[in-house]
Amino acid sequence: MNDEPRFLTLETPGVPVKAWIDGVPIEKDAELQLRKTAMLPFVHSHLAVMPDVHVGVGATVGTVIPTKGAIVPAAVGVDIGCGMIATRTSLVASDLPDSLSKVRSAIEKAVPHGRADFTSGTKGLPTGNAKVWRDVLEPRWKTIAKKHPKIAKGSTAEQLGTLGGGNHFVEICLDESQRVWIVLHSGSRGVGNRTGQYFIEIARKEMERLEVRLPDYDLAYLEEGTEHFEDYREAVGWAQDYAAWNRRLMMEATLRALKQSGEIEKNFTCDEDAVNCHHNYVAREQHFGAEVWVTRKGAVRAGLGELGIIPGSMGAKSFIVRGKGNPESFCSCSHGAGRKMSRTAAKRAFTVDDHRRATEGVECRKDADVIDETPMAYKDIDAVMAAQSDLVEIVHTLKQVVCVKG
Repeated sequence: MNDEPRFLTLETPGVPVKAWIDGVPIEKDAELQLRKTAMLPFVHSHLAVMPDVHVGVGATVGTVIPTKGAIVPAAVGVDIGCGMIATRTSLVASDLPDSLSKVRSAIEKAVPHGRADFTSGTKGLPTGNAKVWRDVLEPRWKTIAKKHPKIAKGSTAEQLGTLGGGNHFVEICLDESQRVWIVLHSGSRGVGNRTGQYFIEIARKEMERLEVRLPDYDLAYLEEGTEHFEDYREAVGWAQDYAAWNRRLMMEATLRALKQSGEIEKNFTCDEDAVNCHHNYVAREQHFGAEVWVTRKGAVRAGLGELGIIPGSMGAKSFIVRGKGNPESFCSCSHGAGRKMSRTAAKRAFTVDDHRRATEGVECRKDADVIDETPMAYKDIDAVMAAQSDLVEIVHTLKQVVCVKG
């Protein structure tokens, strides 16, 4: 691959926007949203835009926003800590049964997904999940919930180890050597959503109180050093940890289900190091000579040698990648293929028959309720990968054979 810089620079009234969009379409509305974000006075150096860029709520999806002295809660978003986990098994393609429908059913039974009922509290949690909640997550959560009781109004412990809906999924994939992988996509569930919404509203009220004029209402921010900032930093960090544990527990449940299904050799093993990475989060990092807050909204950290996961759509390829540590992207890469059209537009444009043809060979849902996730609603993943060849190298190319959607 050619490691020459691939980004295009968009000049703005604020900082420059460096965009890895060569050969990949970008909406005019997304470009306008980027220009507004670039006008914030605390953005450090420039914005980095990934090739899966598209319009988002609060800020453009596929954007890396480095800031000094402030964080924009809506840029982090409400699916806090959303990300991917993947592990390679000792299984090969020939170990899988000819029909994968029972395998999909086993995963669907083992991993609560979609609009599952979460009213049983911690009593309904599997033993391993309850232990993680009690020993790892609950102590910090009690402090946050006591200070911000509005965030605590809803399912929290009950949703640990659950998938949710939308674009979240569990997949069985084959790599270029026909090795079997398990790949999973989810985040911090309802508690992350409540946390995001709560602090977005606090930031908006702060802007009104301070009479701060913004290029966009959704770019309301919290200033470092204030009580609200510290509370948000604590809550968002906890939600990110919840998301990472949520993925680990679902991966464990999936592997148990496969071993107990009777459809697959139960003594298979897994690589010790599963890749578990966020793509909606904020972290403290060093870039261009300064300590900054890096918000990755639909972007994965791709530091030198770091492994990441870039999924396509439910009918396309996904990739295990190794970061090249490109400083211009703030050591980041895309988080997926990126939407080519909105969910509403996809439902208008495609039929169930279109979706069936696009997902031929994949054991998955093929009904009207998943039309918004059909492969045609997403950008060409090969074009997305080509546009960021200076950000990551491909380690493994995966093709799904089973996809469980919420």
